[in-house]
Amino acid sequence: MAAIFGPLRGTYRYLQRCAHEQPVIFYSLAIGWIGPVAVITVPSFRKNYLGWVPPEAVPTTYPLPQRKREEVTGYDDE
Repeated sequence: MAAIFGPLRGTYRYLQRCAHEQPVIFYSLAIGWIGPVAVITVPSFRKNYLGWVPPEAVPTTYPLPQRKREEVTGYDDE
């Protein structure tokens, strides 16, 4: 059973040593692990607890008026 947790123990000891001797490496690893977790948890947290709703989609075409189109005259385009 101890052989299963051997790599984890070594990783923990490495992180503990880096936290004291090389904090830059420790914090870069910590931020690197937080990123994927945040991608999964932040959108659902914003939606459920903060009431965030996605904005309306930006229109891709100009809306045409719902009326009869008037014919243009007087511009020599006959």
